[in-house]
Amino acid sequence: MSISRRSFLKAGSMAFAATSLASLPISLLAAPTASDYPTSLAEWSLHKALFGGKVDHLDFAKISKREFGITGVEYVNQFFKDKVKNQDYLREMKTRAADEGVTSLLIMIDGEGHLGDADSAKRKQAVENHFKWVEAAKFLGCHSIRVNAASSGSYDEQVDRAADGLRQLTEFANPHEINVIVENHGGLSSNGAWLASVIKKVGLERCGTLPDFGNFGINRQKGEWYDSYQGVAELMPFAKAVSFKTHDFDDDRPFITVDTRWERETDILRMMKIVIDSGYKGFIGIEYEGGKLDEFEGIRRSQRMLQEVLAKLC
Repeated sequence: MSISRRSFLKAGSMAFAATSLASLPISLLAAPTASDYPTSLAEWSLHKALFGGKVDHLDFAKISKREFGITGVEYVNQFFKDKVKNQDYLREMKTRAADEGVTSLLIMIDGEGHLGDADSAKRKQAVENHFKWVEAAKFLGCHSIRVNAASSGSYDEQVDRAADGLRQLTEFANPHEINVIVENHGGLSSNGAWLASVIKKVGLERCGTLPDFGNFGINRQKGEWYDSYQGVAELMPFAKAVSFKTHDFDDDRPFITVDTRWERETDILRMMKIVIDSGYKGFIGIEYEGGKLDEFEGIRRSQRMLQEVLAKLC
């Protein structure tokens, strides 16, 4: 039985199309739905209650689930820094989260030195200071630790120094199957292009980003700000988590959150469109930092905003 040239070419083009589609990431083939973006809660959302002794760190997972119905949590190291090597304490954290059906996602690390320190010995010490948090994250079942890329020197020097520290830490974290993710958190780390170039220079799969919608103040005291929408777009290709940062809410503009301290506003609808268009699918971490609402009400208001945004975009 002979095959016509037209049939042969048609079959070949169909096979090529199928092969090309198969090579694309699944996230780009399937239209996103709201269920692709489960909600997590950043512990910093309750920092006033925690520092004030109104909330116990060990109850964070329970509060997340019972108060808000949120089943993913992002810990902050400040609230159990003296317990990081206490296996009984970590086991209690893990048990309580499991009992509530809550997933421990990451630990946000501060105060352990500059991973891009100009002094190579201090940089190495900062890297080693993070080792215990990698081990704690592994024990708790997290996928990542969130770190800072603080450095000094010229633009290029800071790229080199931050990349060196991050590479050392990521090489330690890799056999633990823990990601090292960097948040835009002041200084040049709030310059999206700079941080993206650092991650590229590290060149390791487990080193990525945690884009925060609101932390694009390079030097807030001097009024140096990076374009937040551009910054999120530049960081999303490396994102392994996302910080849905909210402050105070403008009732007349339903998707606007305003940081009244710095007179900065964020169009959350625009931000989430950047996240979705990047192909990212995964937890969206609510981090409420407003001053007008009680923290519990601020989290609830943030939840409603996120749900409304996803309903519009998905």
